[in-house]
Amino acid sequence: MTYSILIVDDDDAIKDSVEEYLTLLKYNVKSALNAEEALEILKTFNADVILTDIMMEGMNGLDLTRKIKSTNDIDVIVMTGYSAEYSYEEAVQAGASDFIFKPFRFEELDLRIKRVLREAEFKKERSQLLKELEKLAITDALTQLYNSRQFFSQIKTEIKRYNRYSRPLSLLLLDIDYFKQYNDTWGHLEGDKVLMQIGQTISSCMRSMDTAYRYGGEEFTIILPETKLKKACVVGARIKDNISSQLFEPEPGKKQKVTVSIGATELVPGEDFVSFIRRADKALYKSKETGRNKLTYIDVNKD
Repeated sequence: MTYSILIVDDDDAIKDSVEEYLTLLKYNVKSALNAEEALEILKTFNADVILTDIMMEGMNGLDLTRKIKSTNDIDVIVMTGYSAEYSYEEAVQAGASDFIFKPFRFEELDLRIKRVLREAEFKKERSQLLKELEKLAITDALTQLYNSRQFFSQIKTEIKRYNRYSRPLSLLLLDIDYFKQYNDTWGHLEGDKVLMQIGQTISSCMRSMDTAYRYGGEEFTIILPETKLKKACVVGARIKDNISSQLFEPEPGKKQKVTVSIGATELVPGEDFVSFIRRADKALYKSKETGRNKLTYIDVNKD
């Protein structure tokens, strides 16, 4: 990987010699004579490290560092020949990753750049790992939908948003019909394939604003913000029809259909999440009791 470095120094001799040395080391190097020029270069140049002098005409190196760090996560190494006037602490407080006094040996500069780059890579890997761990904590491993823990967190958040902005909020609750029978007949591995495929189907039928969750063993739920009940039923019907149109093959030559029952409802003013979910569950069981492979909605305003 080739790293990119921007040098900012109003001393041409130092700027040019550092640029020449770092170019020989196979860095991608650009240079600027002042902070204003550097900021202009950064609009099109993705620097990994910035080497900046402190004493320059116009904006000084510490102010440049502060400005860069306020909008970017680029590492800055501050260079200065005025050791009595500026300290390492001042540079760090401004956001610098390192501080080097002039005159310096090029080998020392290279070592400092490499250390800063290593630390940046470590931070990037750690950040990615934390993101992956966070995703694992809220994701169902089998279906790749969010898990029930995340559902309860999100439904509370959406209800707070509803209370603040009075925008509609609907909920779908889905249950796979006769899933225990399917598992008992074909085995849990085949049942898992059904769960995975239904998870994919739900994801493909949702709108960008909707979020889907594996609520329980064979139950799924979808939160639909900014959505009236009628539109939620359209989304639910699309999911139901897509699932029922698919064929599974639990053993060679044996084709099998799977269907789902769905309950739908819309939040009403002053309602908590428990009542909201309970009503969607009631609608779901009406679908179960009246034939399955259907969607039932409960509109409280019309009860």
